[in-house]
Order: sequence, then structure tokens, then C-alpha cells
Amino acid sequence: MAWSTGLLGFVAGLLISVATSPVGVSGAVFLLPVQVSVLGVPSPAVTPTNLLYNVVAGPGALLRYWRAGRLGGPLTRLLVAGSVPGVIIGAVIRVFAVPGPRVFRLLISALLLPLGLWLCLRTLRPTSNRAARPPSPRATTSLALAVGVAGGIYGIGGGSLLGPVLVGRGTPVATVAPAALAATFVTSVIGAITYGLLSLTTTGDVAPDWLLGVSCGAGGLVGGYVGARLQPLLPETALRLLLGALATGVGALYAAQILR
Repeated sequence: MAWSTGLLGFVAGLLISVATSPVGVSGAVFLLPVQVSVLGVPSPAVTPTNLLYNVVAGPGALLRYWRAGRLGGPLTRLLVAGSVPGVIIGAVIRVFAVPGPRVFRLLISALLLPLGLWLCLRTLRPTSNRAARPPSPRATTSLALAVGVAGGIYGIGGGSLLGPVLVGRGTPVATVAPAALAATFVTSVIGAITYGLLSLTTTGDVAPDWLLGVSCGAGGLVGGYVGARLQPLLPETALRLLLGALATGVGALYAAQILR
């Protein structure tokens, strides 16, 4: 890997994680298009590389939330319980059933485009007078399982999708952010190990790009700590709209590439 590629990966991880960690998203969901389109990481190696980014970057934001006394709690346990088995299933599906780049881009657009539009609409819609009711524990675990499967396929750890979904359902960002990031970190560790084991028995680009993953993760480590520290100072509505716009834009980009 050229030093310029590593530097670009570090800067990308830094900038993305600063913007996304305040709402519980590691940034891997937005780093993935950079790896595919700019850094040239092959498929399916891009997925474990993204999981490696989460493993390296995760402790930055988690350390800050832990120091603030906001890490842990029942939501974290529910998300981890559902996401861990899901990410293993997703990794197996990614290697054996979804290897082609066209199918992969279709999956990206199918996940991000509706998620981004939904998050923007939930943010802009006038709030109801009644108090928000977050999902029940069983529904939260089931959602975490489904998102864990998607995360294992997509390389975003699971919690990176759960964060926007739970925030859109009305759960406070201050509650969602540390729980989603903790789930992302745990599931990314499990997912990276799963891909490492699969690479021993499967031909092709299944193992992560270790140097690039660490470079991006180092930027995310710094950016995640900064983003978590800035969370109390940032307007929640603006952050939700930014995340929704980014998700919608990335999904639309890959949809356009499929149609060309």
C-alpha cells in the first residue's frame, strides 16, 4: 500500500467519524464507498476491511462515552445479543452468496437509500404531542439480529444501522449513541474473526486489507473521540438531517452506477 493511500484512508476515517460518532454511527457506512470507488479495495475484501476499521476506530468514541459515565445499560446488552449472531450469518452470506460487485452495489443502494429518506422524513415531520415510545426489548433484539445480518454482509458492524433506526423511532441520541457504538465494536470484532476464518477455506479476496483498515481506523479512533466529545454541543436535528442526506446520497450514487 502506498503512503498516499494510507494517508487518504486516515483522513477519510477522521472526517467521517467526527461527523457520525455523535449519533452512534462509527462512520463505516460512509467509508465503504470511499474504499470501493477511491481506494480500490476489491469485493468481498472491502467488507472485512470495513469491519477492521470499526475494531480500530471504536475505542476512541467508547473511551469518551465511558469517561462521561454513559457507556453500558440495557440497550447495549439488547443490541449486542441480537447483532452478534446476525453478523456471523451475514459474513457467511457475503462470502458464499453475494460475491459480485453489481449485487453488492444493489445491496448498498437498497439499504442506504430508504434509510436516509426515512431518517430525513422522521426528522422533518412535526413531533407528536404524545411521548415517543421506543421499541420493546424483544423488538429491539429482533431488529438487532436483522441489522446484524445486513451489517455482516455490508461490513458496518450492525450498530451503524441500528443507530439511525432507533434515533428515528424517537429514542434519545444520548442513549442510542454509546449503545450503538458498543454493539458496532463487539460485532465488528466477531465479524472480522469470522472473515479471517473463512479466508482460510475460501479462495479469492476474503481477508481484509490490513494496512488500509488500520490506517482508516486510526483516523476513526481520533475522530470518534472528538465527535463524542462534541455531541453535547451539536444540534440533534442538524445531525439527523446530515446523516439522512449522506445515506441518501450514497445510496443514490450506487443506484445510478447500477443503471448505467
